[in-house]
Order: sequence, then C-alpha cells, then structure tokens
Amino acid sequence: MRKGLFFPMVIALLTLMIASAWSTGRARPVQQPAAEQEVKEWTIDDLIMSESASQFEISPDGRWVVWVKTAGDKEKNERVSHLMLSSLTEKKEIQLTRGQSNESNPRWSPDGELIAFISTRPLPKGKAQGGGDGKPRPQIWLINPFGGEPWPLTHSERAVRSLEWADAQTIIFAAQEDPTLYERTLKEKKDTSIVVEDEVHEPPVRLFKIDVKSKQVTRLTENDDWIQQFALSPDGRYAVTIHNRSLRFVYDQQIKPATWLYDLQTGERKQLFTEGKIHPERIRWARDGKGFYVRSAFTHHPRYLMATISLMYYYDLASGTVTQVDLQWENGITLDFDVTPDGFVALLANGVRPKLARYARQADGRWTRTWMESEHQGHIFGLRVSRDGHTIVYHYSTANTPTQWYRASLDGARIAEPVQLTDLNPQFKQRKTARVEIVHWKGARDEEVEGLLYYPLDYQPGKKYPLVVMIHGGPAGADMDRWSDRWAYPHHLMAQRGAFVFKPNYHGSSDYGLEWVESIGEGNYYDLEIVDIEKGVDSLIARGLVDPDRLGVMGWSNGAILTTALTVTTTRYKVASAGAGDVEWFSDWGNCRFGAAFDNYYFGASPLENPDVYLRKSPFFRMNKVKTPTIIFHGTEDTSVPTEQGWMHYRALQQLGQTDVRFILFPGEPHGLRKLAHQRRKLEEELAWFDKYLFHKAEAKNEALKPDSPLAVALKMRSVKRVDNRYGVMVNGVLVPETVPYKNVEIGRFEVTRAQYAAFDKNYRVEPGRENYPANGITFEQAKAYCEWLSRVTGEPYRLGTEAELKSLYEAAKEGENTLDYWAGYKVNPDDAERLAEELNKLDGDAPLLKPVGSFKPVSRGDLIFDLGGNVAEWVVGEDGKGRLLGGSADTPADPKLRQRKPAPAYIGFRVVKGEK
Repeated sequence: MRKGLFFPMVIALLTLMIASAWSTGRARPVQQPAAEQEVKEWTIDDLIMSESASQFEISPDGRWVVWVKTAGDKEKNERVSHLMLSSLTEKKEIQLTRGQSNESNPRWSPDGELIAFISTRPLPKGKAQGGGDGKPRPQIWLINPFGGEPWPLTHSERAVRSLEWADAQTIIFAAQEDPTLYERTLKEKKDTSIVVEDEVHEPPVRLFKIDVKSKQVTRLTENDDWIQQFALSPDGRYAVTIHNRSLRFVYDQQIKPATWLYDLQTGERKQLFTEGKIHPERIRWARDGKGFYVRSAFTHHPRYLMATISLMYYYDLASGTVTQVDLQWENGITLDFDVTPDGFVALLANGVRPKLARYARQADGRWTRTWMESEHQGHIFGLRVSRDGHTIVYHYSTANTPTQWYRASLDGARIAEPVQLTDLNPQFKQRKTARVEIVHWKGARDEEVEGLLYYPLDYQPGKKYPLVVMIHGGPAGADMDRWSDRWAYPHHLMAQRGAFVFKPNYHGSSDYGLEWVESIGEGNYYDLEIVDIEKGVDSLIARGLVDPDRLGVMGWSNGAILTTALTVTTTRYKVASAGAGDVEWFSDWGNCRFGAAFDNYYFGASPLENPDVYLRKSPFFRMNKVKTPTIIFHGTEDTSVPTEQGWMHYRALQQLGQTDVRFILFPGEPHGLRKLAHQRRKLEEELAWFDKYLFHKAEAKNEALKPDSPLAVALKMRSVKRVDNRYGVMVNGVLVPETVPYKNVEIGRFEVTRAQYAAFDKNYRVEPGRENYPANGITFEQAKAYCEWLSRVTGEPYRLGTEAELKSLYEAAKEGENTLDYWAGYKVNPDDAERLAEELNKLDGDAPLLKPVGSFKPVSRGDLIFDLGGNVAEWVVGEDGKGRLLGGSADTPADPKLRQRKPAPAYIGFRVVKGEK
C-alpha cells in the first residue's frame, strides 16, 4: 500500500495490504511437491482464488476455535468470508456458514453455547433490510456452533461495526446513531450531495447493548464523536473506547483521537492518556480484569504518526495509573500480541523474522521477558492464546511455504507439540516453490540493507537470469519471510518465467527500529530508498546471478511511487509496472485523503510553505528522461493515491512519445483491487507486458480467436506429427505413436491408431481411409505385446500406463467426447443405454461409432492430448498386474456415476506411455 497509514488502523491495514516476504539468512531450498503429487504450474487462479485464514477466537473451555476463511468466489466476482470451527483436541473442521454473504468478528458467548458474528446476509423475509433501500447492512447474527442455522439478532438501520459479549445474555456493540430528520429528509429528496467533513451532520458512532432473549437495544454512550474501537473487560462492566474527534484527522492528524474508560453500570466515563504521549493502536484487557494492555504508536515527530514503532503500556484499573512495559527490545512490537494469565506474548520487530517473546508481570510491578521456544520461531505472524493460557494457535509460513495455522500447547515459554490446524490451499502441494535467500548489501549512508531474493524455479548455477524488482508499499511496511504471493505481487509467476525476484527493505521500512523508519522523513523521501534499491541490484549483478541487460521493476502504491522514480533516474530497467502510484505531489497534497499528514511529514513542509521541494520531488517534471516501457494501473475510486495521478503519468509518457505506455483503469475500485476480474486483468496485462519487454517471448494474439475453439485447435494441430496422412513418426522404418509430456508422464497424444498397430500385427486389417481410427478389438495381452515390440524396434522403453498413475488423467477428461451421449444427443442414463443397445445393433460394422483419433476437443488445449474421455476404452495395468479399462468409449454413456464401464470388445483399444515406471 502507498504511504504510512494512521493509528489505530495502521497495523491491521499494513498486515493485510503490504506485508510481503522474507527469508532465512541462508538460501532456503526449493520446495518440491511430494513424490506422489502431480506437479502443476502456478496460475493466476492460484493467486486470486487462494484461501486465507484470520480472526481466530478460542472457546472458553479451550476445546474449539472459530475462525474466518476467505476465498475467491467467481460468481460473486470477489472474495467471500465464512465461519469455520476447528477442534483443538482432534482433527476436525466444520464449516458453519455458506453462501455469498460475508461473515466476520466471531465471538464466543461466555458459556460457550453460542457464537455471535457480523454478517452481510439478507434478513429473513418480512424483516426490514437495513436503511430501507433493500440492501442488507451488516448485522449481528447468532449460531449454535454444534448444530442449527444462524439467526439474526439485530435489525438496525445502521451497520454494526464491532461486538463483544458482556455476559451470556448481553452483547455490547458499536454502530452509528439512528438517522436524524436532516438525514431522512435528504434521502426523501434523493439528494446524494456530499458536504465534505460535515461534522455537524455525520452520525456519531456509539455503544449499545442488546439483550439476546428480548432483543431489546439500549444506548450506553451519548458521545458526539465516532468510536473507532472498544475493548470490554472480562466481567463486562468496563469498556475502553477510542474516539475519532475530527473527520479530517486522517488528512492532517491535527486533532488526535481520545481514549475513554466507561463504567457501563454507572454510565460514568473518564478520559485517559490526556498528556498526548500514548497513541493507542490496540487494547486488550488482562485476563483478571484488573487492567488492560495498550499497544501504542511512538514517534519522535511532535505531530505526525506516519513513521512509528509500537510500544506497550499497562493501565491499572484500581490506581488509575499507566506504566510502560519495558520490552527490552528497541524495535518494539510488530503484527500481533495476546494476553496470558500472567502477562502477554508478543511478536517483536526483528527485520526479516519477528521474534516471539513472553512477558510476565511480577508482584513488584516489574516485567520479565523470556524468548519463546518453538520449531517455528521466526516464522510466526499471528497468534491467539486460550483463556487458561494452556493452548496457542498461530500463523506459520515462510516465503516459500504457504500459510497454515497450527495449534500447540503453551508450556511457559515453550510452544510444544504443534499440530497443523488448517488445510488452506491444498492445491499448492502440487506446486514447486522458489529457493529463497535473505540478502544484505551496503545502501544509502553506507548502512546495511536487507532484502528477500526469490530464485528462478529452473535456476542453474553459473547462468545469469532476468531480475524483477518488486518494491513493497508503505513506505512503512516490510517484506517478511512469510508467504505473500497475491495479485499485487506475483512472485512465483515471475520466478516460473525464469526470473529472480528481488524485494528490498529500503530505508523507511518498518520492523528495523525507529531510526530506520523515520530516516526518510523531513524531506528525505526518495533520497535514500532509490540508492538502497539501486545498490541492491548492483550487488546481485556483481554476484553473477543477474543479467544487467534484463532488469524489470514493479510495485503497488508506494512500490509504484518508487518504481516510477527509478524510471526517471536510470534507463537500465527494460520494463516497469506501476500500480496506484504518485507522480505529482502538488495535487496529491489536496486530493489524497491523508495528503497533508503524509506529504508534510515526508517532504518536511506543505506545498504552500515550500513549493520548490514539491517541484523537485515530483517525477512528473522529469518524465522526459523515461525510456522504460511502462504499464500503469489505477482504480477510479482511489482516494489514497487519487486516480488523477495515473492519468498524469500516462499522459506525460504518451505525449512525450519516447517509450511505450499502457494505462488500465478499474471502474469502481479503491486503492486495492477487490473484483476478481480486475485482479485477473491486472495480472494478465502485467505478465504480458513483462513477457514482451523483459522475457521477449510474447506471442501475437488474435482477439477474434477463442483459445479453445475448433479453429484454435485446428491451427495447433499443424504441429502434430504425421507421415503422409497418418499420425505418428517414423523410427527405424516403423510408424510409431507420437508421445508428449502431460501431468508427469510422457503419454501418447492419441490412442494407438490402426496404421500404427498394423506395423506390429501383419494380420490386422485396415480399411483404406481408416488409418487414423483407433486400433480396436484389442486384448490386454495384445496391447502389452505391442509395447514390448515397440520397445525393441525403437530402442526406447514403451509400456502400458498403470492405473495408479493414469486414473486421475482419465477422470479429468472433459465432457463432449465420443461417447454414447454424443450419438444420442443427451446425457444417457443406464436405463436408456440398455434401450439404445438395440438401435446400435442395427448399424453396419463391428464398431460403427468410432471416429478418427483427434476428432473431438483435446483434454488439454496446451498439450493437445485427445480422446481420454471417449472413442475406445483403453487398457492400463492394475495393481495386481491385470488389465483394467479406463476412459470413455463410444458405445457407453459418459455417466460419471458408473461403477464399472463395460464397453463391447470392439470398442476397446489402448495408448502407450514412454519411459520406465
């Protein structure tokens, strides 16, 4: 993401949008699929449809955990989130919700009987949908996790923003106040005009409580500002709230949020942290309810919270005092923390790998720190601890190990007996992942910089490869040693194309301490980062890994900002991709939703105070230096980097005419793309751009040609091997089947043809014009004998495939092949198949339904493998060494429910596999 974000949203948004990949100090080897797994290439779908897990909540008894699984939904064209329930004592997972609505914020009732959550699902018929426009607003729903359908608890005109249980019968939630007459009048007039930052009429966000049985709602607070988040004490009596007091705070950070402590029994409230030194990001109550922990942003700047580290404080309820926890770690906390009965566990910022530590509060008020012991230490990026402190669930991944969550016992500072809890993206087990390495080099100010290097999937020592520099956003973000392939940063799609992928953690990145993250503020923006990146690239060239004439660069948000800056600094990059990045800072100051805060901090002044620095810093005024072909992406509703920035970038390069430029706009999209179709288009366009200008393998495509059309197949069929009009190749004077690699085997492109089989069996009769029909009426012994003969005459090993290696190939065959369904014109069931048998007997010939091989669509348009699903059923070798028939046949239905296919002998043939078992 571009630009530093603001507390208290900073950690959550950075984690979701800019966290990338790191690695260990030495190169981590390539992750190969298991021997029994079929190796497949990475696809765009792998990235945009991938599953993720979040919002883990452990049950009060510590036996279950509810969590949110999010994955792409092609029909809805966006990602959809559902509730999952996993056992913490056995391997058991239950999906609690389904459909195209989104579920979030699951919370266990104190007695563990119910789960409350927020959902966008429509309310039952007869219930008012949201604000009267028919569109459902997020509401509180309840579900019995051990059986039954969910049911709605609230029916508010407003969206519920967050919730917590106060007791087994009461839920506290935050929502906007009901509409005023002013708001209703505008709605009646259909007046959609917007008064910018209209604090008088912006509905306040308050706390409410609802009785689970009666559904009676009671207002708990009467604040006239906007509660951003709240934390409820374990006994439900106290709530700590963080209030936004200015609608323009995000823009200029002038009026800071306020923190309040509410006594929900008496209605009294007390403002906390009024001295302004504590800026809460997240609050969690201690297990005993005697106080709470505050993770707070810290910076040296007197006003702006753009570049910060996170510190920890403890507020004692009885005394009303707040104490800073001595973390004994100058880089502060990163990502996540959770409370334990005696303190808390936290991830500490440590550059490439966060360190997990446990803090215990002593009787005298001091804190002791103990480093956690775990086989996954350094690669844990999220966690939750059970109420009794005996169980922990955590997120584990590396740059080349896809994310999974684990459950384990928490024994003091030891995480013991970890067990994988989730099975996210099981298809990734069939993908090869890149070797990764953490690299170090001297950057700006002669200071050491750290970065992540993905190797090409086909890497061979001694060869030089193209390099794609992928620059993270923020700038106060960091690339960590965690799995982070996604639509914005397709590491493995580039590595699969044969490129190194370099991810530098330049000056200004988070997780290296306050001095590092603040180093590019006060006018140093661009000055250090560009030097860091360029010297990092130089170091890889010096190692002999990278071809200096094949360099590419890309990034999203702040990554795009630095990408563009590189193209006006040097001409050595042969291709660039810039997604949602700035080029001109004068207008950004006013148009960006946090323009004054970001620009004033990083440039040291506003354009009203120092226009010269804005002129000097804006790449727009140096576009005449750009020679790099550039593709630009932007959403039309982006308020973080306004869409006008993309237009300025595009028009400048277009009008100068010194290089190729392409601009893709995504209608309705904010700063990050949400629609799956837009994410796909971004990747397709980007990969094609890099194929053309970096990999030099772009193929001219005809937009009128559908890839899987008969015409497209006919054009590809020109590459199929033929001898005169017969399929196959001549080897030692013999016509033999052509084989092609497909799904880990080298298999015949077609079934063995009659012309090919006749070269082996001189008595086999081939009618003129039927040379390319499949050899039929073949027994298992004849098929084996043919393979043995073929091996002798060619000197190459040929055989029948085994049922174990080929069954999945045949089962994956497409519909619409030469089966009885084709001839009948409909999907034939077993009863109709028996009736049609009478009609088949009326046809002339022993196998009148057969067609020449390759007459139907291939099962793989890329490899042109034909007839796995029809024509003749094919012999393979079963586990017992006996013959088995796989695939469809022209005289049997395509019915996938068939227990066993029973083709007539005349509809049995085979195909060969080349190579030893």
